Amino acid sequence: MNLSDLRVFVSAARRPSLGAAAQELHLTPSAVSKALKRLEEALGKPLFDRSSKQLVLNDSGQLMLNRAQTLLALADQAKADLMGEQAAIDSRIAGPAILLWRHGEMLSQALSAYPQASLRMQAMFEDEALAALARGDINAAIVTSDVIEGRGEHWSDEWEVTPLGSITLHLMAGKNHPLVKARKLKAKTAEVLKHDFACPSRSLFCGMQRGARSDGWRDDQLPRKIRYWADDLQLLLSLVKAGQALAYLPDFALADTALRRIHVTDCAFECVEQVALVWNRAQASAWQRDLASALARYNS
Repeated sequence: MNLSDLRVFVSAARRPSLGAAAQELHLTPSAVSKALKRLEEALGKPLFDRSSKQLVLNDSGQLMLNRAQTLLALADQAKADLMGEQAAIDSRIAGPAILLWRHGEMLSQALSAYPQASLRMQAMFEDEALAALARGDINAAIVTSDVIEGRGEHWSDEWEVTPLGSITLHLMAGKNHPLVKARKLKAKTAEVLKHDFACPSRSLFCGMQRGARSDGWRDDQLPRKIRYWADDLQLLLSLVKAGQALAYLPDFALADTALRRIHVTDCAFECVEQVALVWNRAQASAWQRDLASALARYNS
């Protein structure tokens, strides 16, 4: 039993077919099949139910998957710690696209001490990101406090939570929006609600379908005219920048010079989200601990 075959096994266990696993690993289906057979021969038991066209883990395979993920994580941890700052790290961070947008530059800076490191930022909704962390597919997830407090099915007592500050949502408009052109960066709700809004149909954090409640605006108190529905963040931003609609967006979006905040003077509510990095302290190499510490400093 060797680490290479274990990596092939873990990939095959996550994928619906040999072809899909081979594509992920940049191998031929034949090479994947041979690696799986070598592992099964070494263990003396089959790991998959081969009665169907798909690869389906049997009970032995499920047990082996849990052990294999731990063994591979420990091997990667040992190699990274021995190599130190010269380690060829493959840093995989996942979370909602809107949070990766906020923390992408910070993640890059936090890994600057490791010149051989690569950074993969994978856009996933929060539950999907935590599931990927549980499988060992990623090193850390960036999520909001709501999903952390929920302690869902994927949660592990081995996980560490590093606070990354908060996000406050503000009403925003493009430079060509009528309110901005009229220099009404401070406006009453009656003025604001005369204009069209753009809104996602699902939460940009958890991905749940929430309709008009998806962006945190209180439509029960201040009902809007939502003319544009866009679940793609870049499309939503393009509508706002073009001056076609207002949108309720996180504060860091204002770093874009094409956007302006509209301060609603008589609005009684404010939407604030707490954000954190979730990572497995039991399997963390020194670089992961450094990464968490650096991000915590940036956001303190």
